[in-house]
Amino acid sequence: MERIANPLGNLRGFESHRGLLKEASHRPRLNHCKGGLSRCMRLLGDFFRHSRTARPCMDGFMSQDPSQNAKDPPRSPSVCCLHIPPYRVQGVSIAGEESMVQIPELDVAFDIGRCPRTALTAKYVALSHGHMDHAAGLAYYFSQRNFQGMGTGTVVVHPHLEQPIHNLMRAWIDIEAQRTPYEVIALEPDAEIEIKNNIFLRAFATVHTVPSLGYVVLERRTKLKPELVGLPQERLMQMKEAGEAITIMREVPLVCYTGDTMWGPHFERPDVLGAKILITECTFLEPGHRNRAGIGKHLHLDDIVRLLGVSQAEAVVLTHLSRRTHLGIAKRQIDEALSPEQRARVHLLMDARSNRRDRSAPVPALED
Repeated sequence: MERIANPLGNLRGFESHRGLLKEASHRPRLNHCKGGLSRCMRLLGDFFRHSRTARPCMDGFMSQDPSQNAKDPPRSPSVCCLHIPPYRVQGVSIAGEESMVQIPELDVAFDIGRCPRTALTAKYVALSHGHMDHAAGLAYYFSQRNFQGMGTGTVVVHPHLEQPIHNLMRAWIDIEAQRTPYEVIALEPDAEIEIKNNIFLRAFATVHTVPSLGYVVLERRTKLKPELVGLPQERLMQMKEAGEAITIMREVPLVCYTGDTMWGPHFERPDVLGAKILITECTFLEPGHRNRAGIGKHLHLDDIVRLLGVSQAEAVVLTHLSRRTHLGIAKRQIDEALSPEQRARVHLLMDARSNRRDRSAPVPALED
């Protein structure tokens, strides 16, 4: 006797549909069975319609209880890298999951996320705020720096977070039964520390749902006073020996990192607007999400358009995009919102494919 094959194979235990399957798969020849082909197809249609609420899985079936059918978590992202000579901007940044952006040449990582392995090479972690997707890996960063013989890790934080971090590390003493060396530097807005020779890390206040900081890495360079240019070297030496100042100090903002923030007065600061590389969040892109950005105190794509009109940055790196918007759709929305000249300055940290393509093309170094 010719039979209709069961399209789902051996589906043991599916009691609620066993009768439908049996009747549909054990009929005689279609042209001889009562009701013919239409009857058999209707039975199979009933089966598939009912099976939408009880999908087969490895054990036989999925529970009809939605709470037991949780989807798999999203795949962990890889560290992405942008080459903007003379610096690399590398890290991971997805809204609500993890944010760490590192500039290896400057020995600094902005935020720590879950502490990707590459972040261990940073002598300093500049923490923008205490939300867990930005700070969860801090204790591990301290521990691994010590374990790998890389020196004591240092975190720079808003003064509001200094004591909580000490509390966190004391808790790990009880958990591990050992003490991990670490250093915390509380930095008030507009204060700064030297992180390399003539390279300084300066904090500035931002606007978020918790106390927060942004950071500017700047270089101090000495330059001969304009009115003294062209004088003989001997004359300049005489002036210097006489105690006269012949040079002026020039500050060059190299990299700015805003962390999580909404629009605020910090986007009027000369050191923010004058940075060669501006790394800023852009959590919301959809036109209808402007209010959501305001509630969470984040930036919207409209803010980026506004920022590009005043920033002198040669490269603007967008971070903290959400998984709610597919990367391809996000790129299209950015393309539509920006002029070609503005779009040429904008990079998405997590757009690994475009970033690889950009690295293969010659890129001019940043101008002094």
